[in-house]
Amino acid sequence: MGLWQIDTDTLARSRFVLSPFAETFASLKLLYAGTGAHPGEEAWLRAHLPGYRARLAADPVTAPLVRAALGTPWIADFFCPTSCVGESFEESVARVRAAGAGQARADLRVSLRGPLPDALERDDLPERATALLTYVWEETVRPYWERRRRILEADMVARTTRVSQGGWAAVLDDLRPGTRWLGESRFQVNLNAYPPREIAAGAELLFMPVTPRAGWVSWEGRERYAVVYPCLGVLAEDHDRRPVPAGLGALIGTARARLLVLLGTPLSTTQLVAVTGQGLGSVGRHLRVLLDAGLVGRRRAGRSVLYVRTAAGDVLVEASGAGMGDR
Repeated sequence: MGLWQIDTDTLARSRFVLSPFAETFASLKLLYAGTGAHPGEEAWLRAHLPGYRARLAADPVTAPLVRAALGTPWIADFFCPTSCVGESFEESVARVRAAGAGQARADLRVSLRGPLPDALERDDLPERATALLTYVWEETVRPYWERRRRILEADMVARTTRVSQGGWAAVLDDLRPGTRWLGESRFQVNLNAYPPREIAAGAELLFMPVTPRAGWVSWEGRERYAVVYPCLGVLAEDHDRRPVPAGLGALIGTARARLLVLLGTPLSTTQLVAVTGQGLGSVGRHLRVLLDAGLVGRRRAGRSVLYVRTAAGDVLVEASGAGMGDR
């Protein structure tokens, strides 16, 4: 298994951060897989998979490049640099372009665990990788980025709140399949049989959510490490189209029922507006009714006020048939 040794100070300084590049790379992985994990991903694939496949079909080099870089458990390092805090997509992808031809070929040999196909024995691999990543960003991610950004921000707030409530172990165990806090400064990052890595004191440890159901780890030298993970499942779907149980909607109203179902995860008013598409005033009024009824509670996390279902709200949602899968 992939194991990182992390001292408590490094873990305490770690941060949840947004990465447009990570979101783009996760979207490329989804396009490469060609199959979505839920209806929202399938709809996105129907819109963008034909264009992506047409682009690869017209290029005899990029298709084998993607297979070599993404088609094995080890992602070619030059293709997926570790984003810095606050780094734009353009700044991240510039580091892909800046990779040397020799480095690109060497990284691909590592990911393939063997020699390169003849089509990849060339010097323009970084430029081709940059062109493809830029296409995925411009055509399939950037048009949705504002909405995705709000969903990712909601996830980061929810995770940070869970750290304050249950400590890092509660969060690390639930990041993605294969992650687990083992105690004694040991963090299992995946199930692959890689040698353990000791994270040096003072290194930067970042956690980056993405909306596709994808995840990986990466690092830059010994100074920066990242764990990319899929955001909370309840946030990964298209919630303004998510059906609300008819009985629950009839009892408290469809708009309030939608908020109550969503609030299995702590969210702020702003995040609820972004996820549901309801107006700020409408969300505020519905939250007041739910608060007065004792179905949701609120608490402060930093500068944000988060709302979450109470035990009474859980019982009502479960009884309505919505289930507890969003916990």
